[in-house]
Amino acid sequence: MRRADRLFQIIQILRRTRRPVTAATIAAELETSKRSVYRDVAALIGQRVPVRGEAGTGYVLEDGYDLPPLMLTPDEIEAAVLGAQWVANRADPALAKAARDLIAKITAAIPEKLRPFVQQPASGSPPPRNTIADQVDMAQLRAAIHAGRKLALAYADEQGRPSQRRVWPIAVGYFDTTRVLAAWCELRQDFRAFRTDRIQAAEFLEERYPERPAALRARWRKAMDARRAADVPADMPALRSACLSR
Repeated sequence: MRRADRLFQIIQILRRTRRPVTAATIAAELETSKRSVYRDVAALIGQRVPVRGEAGTGYVLEDGYDLPPLMLTPDEIEAAVLGAQWVANRADPALAKAARDLIAKITAAIPEKLRPFVQQPASGSPPPRNTIADQVDMAQLRAAIHAGRKLALAYADEQGRPSQRRVWPIAVGYFDTTRVLAAWCELRQDFRAFRTDRIQAAEFLEERYPERPAALRARWRKAMDARRAADVPADMPALRSACLSR
């Protein structure tokens, strides 16, 4: 991680809470040393970032260090916070952390009079029950989607039948308790959906698939629209219409 990115992340960590955050806690989250944290905090203070505290007791970001106010309406704020809450409760750890950081950024960026819409919202997203654990690194999976790189999967279907697949990943669908990878399957020569909890092993390949990611996604959407129009019940999510892999 570049030092500039690390300094920004330290500010984000301190924004999440009004309680002192120790150098050890920051170091653990950023996967660096306490010595580096001490140097980074000193650099932030030197740049007039209002960090208060000292080594051994913890650090606090003082009030008044705000981004320029965002021009958001109360409904827009509640919509953003509700969506971020849903992601924080249901997504993989990396996306959940990003969602919590987003809520902290919104809180810091909006005028004081609008902060109750973040801190005491009228709507909320409760934690799901019986969430099924992913069996693949979701952060790596999303990186492969953005990069347009292939995956080699060992997969078991609903009946537990194993298969080896080489796929072109397109998107991950987040449902209430499960996640589903939509992909082009080289074995089936068609679009398929793979539940992430049924992936037994995944190899992230350096090989890129021949299409541009945007073109593949457009072709997938067209195929899903055609299937939905043909014979898929209206209440079935589009991603599932890709057929849970068989």
